Amino acid sequence: MKTKHVLTADDVKKILAAAEAEALANKWAVSIAVVDDGGHLLGLLRLDGAPAISAHIAPSKAHTAALGRRESKVYEDVVNNGRTSFLSVPTIHGMLEGGVPVVVEGETIAAVGVSGVKSNEDAQIARAGIAALGI
Repeated sequence: MKTKHVLTADDVKKILAAAEAEALANKWAVSIAVVDDGGHLLGLLRLDGAPAISAHIAPSKAHTAALGRRESKVYEDVVNNGRTSFLSVPTIHGMLEGGVPVVVEGETIAAVGVSGVKSNEDAQIARAGIAALGI
């Protein structure tokens, strides 16, 4: 039997706090979502001034990164490189940069999704949140 790493509630709070700090340091109004490895929402923070739609997009990006076990940008690149039929893939809706998996010992245990600024900046915020775990 295999032992599985999971995020604790304190881990989710650390991720959200570190991601929030990164966003605030850059004066970016975003929504930040943390999901487990099945894409189920563990935490969501919508900063003051963040667009309402960002609270829907951030969890979708995180969901995509968790289920795909890779950054959501991979899927955006697939579509942008001409494979538009990929848009019909079931259950994956956040195919935009800004979803980053949380990987421990080679296993995806969760993901962070951010929405509200440029996609590369969303990813920067997500990585800053994950870095707070020290993994």
